[in-house]
Amino acid sequence: MSKPVNLDILNSGQVRNDWSITEIEAIYNQPFNDLLFAAQSIHRQHFNPNEVQTSTLLSIKTGACPEDCAYCPQSGHYNTGLSKEQLMAIDEVISKAQQAKKNGATRFCMGAAWRSPREKDLSVVLEMVKQVKSMGLETCVTLGMLTDEQASQLADAGLDYYNHNLDTSPEYYQQIITTRTYENRLDTLQNVRDAGINVCSGGIIGMGEQTQDRYGLIQQLANMPEHPQSVPINMLVAVEGTPLGEVEKLDSIDFVRMIATARIVMPKSYVRLSAGREDMNKETQTLCFTAGANSIFYGEKLLTTANPEAEADMQLFKQLGIKPEGSEVSAEELTVPVPEKKEMFYDATQA
Repeated sequence: MSKPVNLDILNSGQVRNDWSITEIEAIYNQPFNDLLFAAQSIHRQHFNPNEVQTSTLLSIKTGACPEDCAYCPQSGHYNTGLSKEQLMAIDEVISKAQQAKKNGATRFCMGAAWRSPREKDLSVVLEMVKQVKSMGLETCVTLGMLTDEQASQLADAGLDYYNHNLDTSPEYYQQIITTRTYENRLDTLQNVRDAGINVCSGGIIGMGEQTQDRYGLIQQLANMPEHPQSVPINMLVAVEGTPLGEVEKLDSIDFVRMIATARIVMPKSYVRLSAGREDMNKETQTLCFTAGANSIFYGEKLLTTANPEAEADMQLFKQLGIKPEGSEVSAEELTVPVPEKKEMFYDATQA
């Protein structure tokens, strides 16, 4: 029989790496107002509640991924109408990074649909990292599995963050992907940590998992040797042609609960409101910010699914009195051109 939990202690914001499922369940299921109050209170202990870190994500190599992630249109196993593209030229990536910085982003993330990078491709990515970093932007990449040597090479190039999501709980994982094990993911994250690179790791909610699996995902993230510096929480973007293309849409309150729980058990991590924002109204996004989300992908593309236009982001920031973290100007002063054509992109969630 498990011992009773004390919510006052659980909601205190103590940094721990020994969370039990029972404790996480109690946090997640407490009355909604109490959950939001606890999450916002803890958020204020470590962050400015009126600042949000803004990143831009660019797909530098799209499609034909050999993995069979059930949510991902980039997988070569499914017919989603997404065309295969070669690795983007360095000059084109730098041009995109310059525009991202001009538009107010402080971090530039580059994603490639690979199981793991080949050495000839990694050398190109290393040069991308060096040049983007020289512009004064933080750098992040997601390239699939890494060896310890590859992680060291990225660290030597000056990489700030590496993204590699756990996706879901260990128990539900085999329902989502069979071509890569959970241990493979944990090994890559350990290689990244050992190289001194900041870890960006989270998961996807709404893939048909049970609530217990959400507790399990949070437990895995929070009980790492060190909490991920960035924790992206994605709401599934159901893409036609993938095995999860017809999954019932997740209730927004459940998503907000997940954001708040992540904030409480990982109080010093950036919690990113990631994929799925296209389907969220501004009220849901506002609740997420109240629950402790303090990072977003900023701009019209999120790898291979749509993301709210940057102009709409800045309008919401203005309404809420939020300023992009690290930006020298306010949301009101930033002007971002709305793209003429919205291309469909989605995060293999590696984002």
